[in-house]
Amino acid sequence: MSTDFLPGKTTRTLADGATLVCIFVAVLMLVPARLVFKGIPLSLTPGNVAALFALICWVCAQLTLTLGMAKGRTPVRTSLFVYMVAVLLSYGYANYGPLPADEVKLSDHAIVLVAANCAVALMMNDGVRGLLRLDRVLKTCVVCGTGIALVGCIQFLLKLDLTKYMVLPGLRATSDDSAVQTRDALARVAGTTGHPIEFGVVCAMLLPLAAHFAFQAKQRGEPALRWWICCAIIAAGMMFSVSRSAVLSIAGAAVVLFLGWPAKRRWYTLLVVAVFLGAVKVAVPSLLGALFDLFANLGNDSSISHRTYASAVAAKQISLHPLFGHGPGTWYAGKHEVFDNEYILTTVSTGFVGLAAFAAIFLCAFYSALRARYLSKDPGARDLALTICACLVAPLIGSATFDLLGFATVTGFTFVLVGAAGSLLRTAKQLAPHEDQFGVLYWVRYRWAWLRGFASRRRRRRDALPEPVA
Repeated sequence: MSTDFLPGKTTRTLADGATLVCIFVAVLMLVPARLVFKGIPLSLTPGNVAALFALICWVCAQLTLTLGMAKGRTPVRTSLFVYMVAVLLSYGYANYGPLPADEVKLSDHAIVLVAANCAVALMMNDGVRGLLRLDRVLKTCVVCGTGIALVGCIQFLLKLDLTKYMVLPGLRATSDDSAVQTRDALARVAGTTGHPIEFGVVCAMLLPLAAHFAFQAKQRGEPALRWWICCAIIAAGMMFSVSRSAVLSIAGAAVVLFLGWPAKRRWYTLLVVAVFLGAVKVAVPSLLGALFDLFANLGNDSSISHRTYASAVAAKQISLHPLFGHGPGTWYAGKHEVFDNEYILTTVSTGFVGLAAFAAIFLCAFYSALRARYLSKDPGARDLALTICACLVAPLIGSATFDLLGFATVTGFTFVLVGAAGSLLRTAKQLAPHEDQFGVLYWVRYRWAWLRGFASRRRRRRDALPEPVA
């Protein structure tokens, strides 16, 4: 069993990759998403700048052997490089021909954002070493996410938008839109994120993590009450987003968790969910009915009919540039049709090559987390691997209901979790190095060597046969 989670274990460490990612998470979640820096040609948020600084640190650390940065290939690291190469190919293809000036600027901006997001995942994958440091980063995510949800709860219950007062010097707002909208006479809140849908999906990603720390608190010698309070606040924020995407995302995450949880925890969770929904029904009687109507009236929903129309527009555009697309960031609202579907938008922008690379990031993250779960003997690490898989299901589902990569908070948090899966696999291999010989890659290499040997033996036997007599 790993000693990282032993009760009473306190270790003071110097600043490392986990420190940089914690700073990124705090800035990403607690600074309102619509605030960007003044005086620079690109619209960069404080989170983007923190991620670019992490990129510089990652590159410099890769050039040395004394800073504790992990080296070598991993599935997550490979998928990130493939994704960056795919986006660069689309960028070069789009800029090879004539592009309007506005689309050229947005394409440059998109490349910077892709580099920043991949840098966060790489820093997590290579710079967060050990379960203790990974635990620290994910706890920071939950605490900061609770802050987002608390802002959303205040917006919903008091109709008070705190983000109007959360303006830092040197920043400007990209829009004057309020973080509080309405749907069916109910307030839809966005917390510090850019949209209620994004807020709901982020809460759906955070809730499994908060539940993980609540369930594991006893084994780690921590008070569980504070984590249960975080769960309650995050769940309330998710409900107050009044978002169909949030419901679908948490449902997908719940399916993954229920497949891996013991039966006792499943029944306990169902009981807690029933009590929570009952409390919501008492506090806001019309909220559950509004969420139910989102699914009951799908046939009459204007957003659904718009998506059907947009799909035909997308199909025509994809046929013009099937491989590398129209160019990253060049298809934007105000000039082009809005798709509200990240898979369609990615295909239009970067082609099928970009879509395959985007999907490969999730596939490699799932593989890494499940592989780490198989290798680990520590129950806490195994449960964390399952939780990361459940958290990543939320953006996978959300990408089908809105343009996920167009929103900074959910995108940044998604890449943090992708890197967390890679970091967990590195740690699991270090703790169980002899058990990794049964991995998939080893099996493929073994079978390929066996087939080559078999073909070589047949060729030698054939050459040794006597020539036939005429």
